[in-house]
Amino acid sequence: MPVQKIKRGYRKTRYILYKETLVDYKEHFWSFLGSFVGIGILSYLEFTHFAGSDAVYLIGSFGASSVLIYGIIQSPFSQPRNLIGGHLISAFIGVTVNKLVPDIVWLSAPLAVSLSIIFMQITKTLHPPGGATALIAVTGSAQIKGLGYMYVFSPVLVGVMILFLTALVFNNMTSSRSYPSHSTYHKHYHKIRKRLAGR
Repeated sequence: MPVQKIKRGYRKTRYILYKETLVDYKEHFWSFLGSFVGIGILSYLEFTHFAGSDAVYLIGSFGASSVLIYGIIQSPFSQPRNLIGGHLISAFIGVTVNKLVPDIVWLSAPLAVSLSIIFMQITKTLHPPGGATALIAVTGSAQIKGLGYMYVFSPVLVGVMILFLTALVFNNMTSSRSYPSHSTYHKHYHKIRKRLAGR
């Protein structure tokens, strides 16, 4: 192997390691602030409206969504369509599965998650935490299950909208961050145009 290729490969490796280990304090600050406020609002609602009862607004999938919409804001999974659509579709499927197959967790849990993945794929709203939202609907507390289809609206829709609005504010407070990611939308827009032009 030529020496030049080895040197070039070495330089690339060094650059990648440098980029991967680079600490961007501003980026981390805004990620922290956005997620702190978003989850903080949900926690406040939980504390003031449901003190002493099971967590209703604080479903686990919101923590995973926060990682995406405050920490990896350019990801296609972090965009509003995916965030909102993914959670709502998964919540609806989770509740439906729980009503059709109650008390058979070994069947309802995998069915809820698997169906939510398929429907998110079909609707182009894939959002990984959506799988957890569906799972919570079938494995959650009696209080969560007792909500029925209200689970889709509260806590899911209410919570997701709070996280989304907080993301809109804190992810656009500096010129280095932009949310929603315009590049993601432009990419989908051009794909649709190509498909239409091919007809």
